[in-house]
Amino acid sequence: MSSSRPYLIRALYEWILDNDCTPYVLVNAAYPGTTVPDGFVEGGQIVLNLSPSAIRGLEMDNERVCFDGRFGGVAQQVWIPAGAIMAIYARENGQGMVFEIETETPPPDDNTPAEEAPKPSGRPALKVVK
Repeated sequence: MSSSRPYLIRALYEWILDNDCTPYVLVNAAYPGTTVPDGFVEGGQIVLNLSPSAIRGLEMDNERVCFDGRFGGVAQQVWIPAGAIMAIYARENGQGMVFEIETETPPPDDNTPAEEAPKPSGRPALKVVK
């Protein structure tokens, strides 16, 4: 099954707005593919205000959240893979959700010989039994 994270992010975003609160997201700025203003990153993380009055052109899909924002008076495009979002919450009361830290594993290289391919994680698996 696909990740539930992007669906929960979109639902919580709407819920926070419907309750007249300000949606904030906590982002892992070091996550691959994340584009955020480096000058505002602290400890590898950044908190972003996603209220409609603070940003323009918000797009949320199953892969990423992106929008245009102003940081220190300079317009910038922000690109956040869904896996980089660590939490979404209302600024006013902290209501929201914290997500598990997600690490992105690159797909195996097609040129990698079978003996160098990643080993199974040791998790339970089904076998065909005759």
